[in-house]
Amino acid sequence: MYFLSGWPKRLLCPLGSPAEAPFHVQSDPQRAFFAVLAPARLSIWYSRPSVLIVTYKEPTKSSTQFGSYKQTEWRPDSTMIAVSTAHGYILFFHITSARGEKYLYEPVYPKGSPQMKGTPHFKEEQCAPALNLEMRKILDLQAPVTSLQSVSEDLLVATSDGLLHLIHWEGMTNGRKAINLCTVPFSVDLQSSRGSFLGFADVYIRDMEYCATLDGFAVVFNDGKVGFITPVSSRFTAEQLHGVWPQDVVDGTCVAVNNKYRLMAFGCASGSVQVYTIDNTTGAMLLSHKLELTAKQYPDIWNKTGAVKLVRWSPDNSVVIVTWEYGGLSLWSVFGAQLICTLGGDFAYRSDGTKKDPLKINSMSWGAEGYHLWVISGFGSQHNEIESDFRSIIKQPSILLFQFIKSVLTVNPCMSNQEQVLLQGEDRLYLNCGEASQTQNPRSSSAHSQHKLGQDRSPFADGGLESQSLSTLLGHRHWHVVQISSTYLESNWPIRFSAIDYLGQNIAVVGKFGFAHYSLLTKKWKLFGNITQEQNMIVTGGLAWWNDFMVLACYNMSDHQEELRVYLRTSNLDNAFAHVTKTQAETLLLSVFRDMIIVFRADCSICLYSIERKSDGPNTTAGIQVLQEVSMSRYIPHPFLVVSVTLTSVSTENGITLKMPQQARDAESIMLNLAGQLIMMQRDRSGPQIREKDSNPNQRKLLPFCPPVVLAQSVENVWTTCRANKQKRHLLEALWLSCGGAGMKVWLPLFPRDHRKPHSFLSQRIMLPFHINIYPLAVLFEDALVLGAVNDTLPYDSLYTRNSAREQLEVYFPFCVVERTSQIYLHHILRQLLVRNLGEQALLLAQSCAALPYFPHVLELMLHEVLEEEATSREPIPDPLLPTVAKFITEFPLFLQTVVHCARKTEYALWNYLFAAVGNPKDLFEECLMAQDLDTAASYLIILQNMEVPAVSRQHATLLFNTALEQGKWDLCRHMIRFLKAIGSGESETPPSTPTAQEPSSSGGFEFFRNRSISLSQSAENVPPSKFSLQKTLSMPSGPSGKRWSKDSDCAENMYIDMMLWRHARRLLEDVRLKDLGCFAAQLGFELISWLCKERTRAARVDNFVVALKRLHKDFLWPFPIIPASSISSPFKNGKYRTVGEQLLKSQSAEPFLNLEIDAGIPNIQRSQSWLGNIGPTHHEVDTASSQGPQMQDAFLSPLSNKAGDECSIGSATDLTESSSMVDGDWTMVDENFSTLSLTQSELEHISMELASKGPHKSQVQLRYLLHIFMEAGCLDWCIVIGLILRESSIINQILVITQSSEVDGEMLQNIKTGLHAVDRWASTDCPGYKPFLNIIKPQLQKLSEITEEQVQPDAFQPVTAGKTPEQTSPRAEESRSSSSHGSIPQGELTGTSVVSRKEEDMTRAQEEEPFQDGTYDCSVS
Repeated sequence: MYFLSGWPKRLLCPLGSPAEAPFHVQSDPQRAFFAVLAPARLSIWYSRPSVLIVTYKEPTKSSTQFGSYKQTEWRPDSTMIAVSTAHGYILFFHITSARGEKYLYEPVYPKGSPQMKGTPHFKEEQCAPALNLEMRKILDLQAPVTSLQSVSEDLLVATSDGLLHLIHWEGMTNGRKAINLCTVPFSVDLQSSRGSFLGFADVYIRDMEYCATLDGFAVVFNDGKVGFITPVSSRFTAEQLHGVWPQDVVDGTCVAVNNKYRLMAFGCASGSVQVYTIDNTTGAMLLSHKLELTAKQYPDIWNKTGAVKLVRWSPDNSVVIVTWEYGGLSLWSVFGAQLICTLGGDFAYRSDGTKKDPLKINSMSWGAEGYHLWVISGFGSQHNEIESDFRSIIKQPSILLFQFIKSVLTVNPCMSNQEQVLLQGEDRLYLNCGEASQTQNPRSSSAHSQHKLGQDRSPFADGGLESQSLSTLLGHRHWHVVQISSTYLESNWPIRFSAIDYLGQNIAVVGKFGFAHYSLLTKKWKLFGNITQEQNMIVTGGLAWWNDFMVLACYNMSDHQEELRVYLRTSNLDNAFAHVTKTQAETLLLSVFRDMIIVFRADCSICLYSIERKSDGPNTTAGIQVLQEVSMSRYIPHPFLVVSVTLTSVSTENGITLKMPQQARDAESIMLNLAGQLIMMQRDRSGPQIREKDSNPNQRKLLPFCPPVVLAQSVENVWTTCRANKQKRHLLEALWLSCGGAGMKVWLPLFPRDHRKPHSFLSQRIMLPFHINIYPLAVLFEDALVLGAVNDTLPYDSLYTRNSAREQLEVYFPFCVVERTSQIYLHHILRQLLVRNLGEQALLLAQSCAALPYFPHVLELMLHEVLEEEATSREPIPDPLLPTVAKFITEFPLFLQTVVHCARKTEYALWNYLFAAVGNPKDLFEECLMAQDLDTAASYLIILQNMEVPAVSRQHATLLFNTALEQGKWDLCRHMIRFLKAIGSGESETPPSTPTAQEPSSSGGFEFFRNRSISLSQSAENVPPSKFSLQKTLSMPSGPSGKRWSKDSDCAENMYIDMMLWRHARRLLEDVRLKDLGCFAAQLGFELISWLCKERTRAARVDNFVVALKRLHKDFLWPFPIIPASSISSPFKNGKYRTVGEQLLKSQSAEPFLNLEIDAGIPNIQRSQSWLGNIGPTHHEVDTASSQGPQMQDAFLSPLSNKAGDECSIGSATDLTESSSMVDGDWTMVDENFSTLSLTQSELEHISMELASKGPHKSQVQLRYLLHIFMEAGCLDWCIVIGLILRESSIINQILVITQSSEVDGEMLQNIKTGLHAVDRWASTDCPGYKPFLNIIKPQLQKLSEITEEQVQPDAFQPVTAGKTPEQTSPRAEESRSSSSHGSIPQGELTGTSVVSRKEEDMTRAQEEEPFQDGTYDCSVS
């Protein structure tokens, strides 16, 4: 509604003695001038520019006679001021223009600027006039004056001797007697024949204000009683006055009346404001509502504010400002919604938390249109320490100007059928729709993606304009600010109305004269070309957009004629292009509905017009025709009381019971807000119905209206829409009301299900109240959202030291900004329907909104609110709502999630109450598992752990862990490992505080590597210590994992987890799911190598080479090889161009590891050098080894350890430039080789075929990684399978070289031999593409056959029990020794304290995690 903006401005008064500081300010009726009183001075200030014009100083002699000035009152035409003094005098001052100069301040423009043109009225607008003050008349009333009030041509004065004087403005009593209050009868209402009198002698009026629309005075007596005095007849004499009073107010201090809403706000000594209205029938005073601070919002100050000092309604009567004795300022809407209060937050506390002294206000007055509040701050007479704080800030007496921004709804209520929020400031507009360019396609903008909730809206019922998408309306927190054209503003300040079109692309503003409009697409203002035309029209009834036209009601000054005008946006702004219709009376309100205009006029009549687009010749105009006039004078006591008038399609019938269905759409009803009472008048369909096709289309509209019906009280704003949407009929055919402090109401239609006949007893609409936390400014109908705005503050006091800049206003006041805000309301409505046993309607409504992105949140909010209320209630609830809500939520698939989210956000004490209603958490957990919703099941596990014994939660956790392993939900698996450990380590009574591992999310999920189980250690008791440490350095991360075996309970728990992990790994290997196995090991830090060593002869055997090969092709998306036609005579076959092929192989084998390093990204220069130093020789020697055979064994084994033996060097991190340059270098060599060889077409084809037969790069990295793992674990049969799929003879050769060493058991050799023969047979029949490769490795196969036949006996140092030691291969021990020497890596001690071993562990982690971390095919990382 109204929002504070920026810092207050300060106007300095001329310096005088402290006794001359101003204490009272009062604006004139037009709010152009302000009278400021000091004890012996009267000053007149001008509002824009805010300057002092003239001061009258009372001479000392007369000042002692009159006493100090007290109060002031303006004559309605602003030509005179009456000032009351302490000794009972009233001084009448005339305001006359100065004789010589006409203007005190004039604007100066540079030569040639457009403002220099002589325009009518121009000078007056721009200049501060020069005025004189003359004292014309002095009246002595012989008793101190307590209150002054201007009533039409008279001045009403109350004095402390209990008299009321009615004085003419010329200073004469005209012989009328003063009225003694004791003779005025008072009663509870006007119906009682004679009231009691104010029985005691010393009663007098302390404060009073005249209310024109009630024709009477609201008064506060000196004893705290309040009342309302009204003349029974037109004559103002004691006999004709009668007073009413409420029984319960005894501490009144001040009063202010609201003419538009007929409200009287009485400030009380308790600090609250009681707002009364007059009952139309009895004339009694009824309490409408109270304005009071609550202990909940202001716990430390709500009852320590002191008495209410001042109450002031804004010029448009839509807000009231209240200030208290001990300081502070608060702003409330008409019916009591609190908007701003300076007793809390940054207003009351400094940045360092110390409390500020609240601003004390002596007097305040609203400026023009409510954009400013003029405030005179009070210092009080006593000089205590607290007040010195603010006195030092303002050394010189001054006036503070608080600046406000207000919602356009306060002055132009026709904006309520739109979905934008538009705020108007003094010189700018704030819009909530995004840039106009994004309105066309809101989803293209990333700036508005904060709440990306956009979905397509249904168009108009008649297929017209599309509404804006939700993302533009919600957008981000910032406003789109449009500066109003300064040219227009200079001569037409202040802005009175503004309006935005339906799509939020054009804005129109109305100032003092004329209007102007702005396009957000072109970012340009359009003003009248002829200024005379602009200055000739005064817009009276607001303005509205209809498609591309602006419709406005105005007064034509030259013709003295009321008119209705329509201007086209695209043509020039000129009366020549306007369509003008003359009207009989002044238009007060105007609104557009579909193709109709509804107008409310000063003679209390409503007129309906039809509007249509006309294209006659070059000019497009709109045609307007009168359809119908309705007189409302018998229902409306005063035209000014009508707040808004709208035409809607809402009616008490919801279209089902009507005789003709299309009438539902055309059922126009008039909604009239009469001083807060919402009145509806529907079309009267009781008469004979005319059939559509026979009748003239205009007659259909001319159905008469029924008598009015009151729908609701205390209504501030009304929203309806004329769009239709079959899916969301509930929301679109509803009527939304904002009721101030009482929250919102919705008048919701009720539909029978499946078009069944409605029950006769079921009402067709229902009014549901609900509370929201924001002040509503717009309703998004389909999206079930309310948009609003809220004041936010930014303190700047920390920028200044406390002593250097104490007089800065910026230190004392925070900077105020307006934030956009929105709120969901759907859960309130569903809940209200369930309370009223309308579950079927609630279900229909909820199902229509189930597609909204925040619908799960709606259900959760509803469950949470009901649970909190009922579970914490002190008395037993006779009819609890929670079971109903629970049953309602089960209708939706999100039921399980909703319940668990709600439980996790609620304290533990309320869980039993919740699960008593929704069901046992064990059953819900099992439902989640059946529905494969593992994340929700995990949430239930936490609840089970708190509610059940450890055995139960462990059993459920095991179930979930196994399911998560099956589905590859690695994140969840890591959580489950942590959870199971926490249960085992004796923390089962409380929720697991973070155990040894950190939260996986904190470090990318790989903290678990620190806690990997060294499964090797159980079976390594009989291994010599030196060998053990070597192997540990080689393939196990040392470090904290060593400590894990300290506790027996830990040990059992870890064994339990290991058993589950082993079982899963075995299942994966048996199903030949190598890719999944790799993901599983990398993601969960599973000790793959040590496990494979154990399982080498069991699960890790390859039973069927052909099946394994096919499965790998499928899993890794690796193409089967094919034989090109030209390859029979390929030069590659006989090794003619061997170098190129080898070079290609090398570059490809080096690349995966380099890539892997770049991704791992752990800077470790020392090791990267060893890696770079060794990569070259590795390839060279592998090739020579493979070609020259067994006698090269020693030279071969040593470098290999750097390629495959040492995990760390592979996972090392080369810095990016080194690695990339190396890859580039490799390829450059290839290019040179290619360019020097003159390759034939067939050879090129062959090379391209060879490249095409490779799989994706990622798969290649993963396969090589697996190859390295299997090689280290000694699973040579798997190495052979991977060598086959990669089709690299060097790998096969290398494996066969290892098989020739005597430690490989015969069974494995036999398996490899039979497997390769099976592959050969399969290749001959099904996949001839493998034949060339098998031919290349044929000689090695023959050697293998020889070895298997003359099976060598195992060596002496092999342990007796093969199953006991996992590491059996002697070459591995040798490799590890050479690795530590070659790679220059110091030995890590067993305890894991050495820095290098920690680094090594990180290397391992990086290296294990990388290739499988984000597998995109089978492995999905949750």
